[in-house]
Amino acid sequence: MSQRKIIPVAHPALNGNEKKYVLECLESGWISSIGHYIGRFEESFARFCGAAHAVASNNGTTALHLALAALGTGPGNEIIVPTLTYIATANAVRYCGAQPVFVDSETATMALDPDLLEAAVSERTKGIIAVHLYGHPAHMRPILEVARKHNLFVIEDAAEAHGALYEGRPVGSLADAATFSFYGNKIISTGEGGMVTTSDAGLRDRLRLLRGQGMDPDRRYWFPIVGYNYRMTNICAAIGLAQLEQIDHFLERRRIIASTYQQCLAEVQDYIQLPSEQPWAKHAFWSYPIILRDSVAMCRDELMKALEQDCIDSRPVFYPMHVLPPYSGATGKYPVADRLATRGICLPMHTLLTEDDIWHISRRLAHWCKHSGA
Repeated sequence: MSQRKIIPVAHPALNGNEKKYVLECLESGWISSIGHYIGRFEESFARFCGAAHAVASNNGTTALHLALAALGTGPGNEIIVPTLTYIATANAVRYCGAQPVFVDSETATMALDPDLLEAAVSERTKGIIAVHLYGHPAHMRPILEVARKHNLFVIEDAAEAHGALYEGRPVGSLADAATFSFYGNKIISTGEGGMVTTSDAGLRDRLRLLRGQGMDPDRRYWFPIVGYNYRMTNICAAIGLAQLEQIDHFLERRRIIASTYQQCLAEVQDYIQLPSEQPWAKHAFWSYPIILRDSVAMCRDELMKALEQDCIDSRPVFYPMHVLPPYSGATGKYPVADRLATRGICLPMHTLLTEDDIWHISRRLAHWCKHSGA
């Protein structure tokens, strides 16, 4: 085995004001869910997304749950979601007592295929969750057209797409609400954390009420509804604000890294499909998913093990929801999602990657593809 240090698939860059802001929280004693960093982070993130409001939560999954609940999702409802997504998307629907209805993906974007939406709508359909998978926006215009036709809400699951653009507009400003994750592997991180953005003031108020146990904002310890304890801490918000101050640099670095991958892997595009960027989109490159073509005889998991021996960390593309035990009762066929999931690998993508790292990853990947027995 090589003596190289392992190249991680993700790594946070904490080189800004994170320490300074956290120390201020510690010195002031404001370490819980009250403190000025929460409001500052919410206001700054709303501006970044081009939305009027932002409501912080303690993780991306609770952000999704809050958005669904605030939009009135409940038992008897169906919510259309892409089958190819992280499980939190479907789980949040179940938390509300509703049923996720799965739709297949587009090959190019890996996101929900808008052409399949109309057939998935029923009299029980309440809304659509469009996932901006791996940092590339879903094709929102046709999704919103179907939603308007059937009076459905739309939520952007933008957990992986901070800073991505759709037709020149930032994700987070395109639908009734959008949700983000700030987990440690995301484009910006608070360790654990989430956010809901919206331009609807009434929805913002409902989100805040639900987030804080349902306590009336004007009457302490009076709870008119059953809510949740989904609040973000001031410490997490302090880290998030410091990260947000650097996001332009983070996004530019990711585009440079993606361009370097494109250059380094050009010779093996007969073996792998590289991420693409649609004309109407600007990719945030949260991850760098490649799809093995049929010319590679090695299975996805075998290739990942080979890369691990070369000190290269990687991740499989998400399992589609319809193959996972909680959702295995789903009917229908999802050939695109099945292929992307069984042949997809996410290569390292983070701002601390060096050009040497990328060349090493690319050379070893090319070696294994070319010598896979195809």
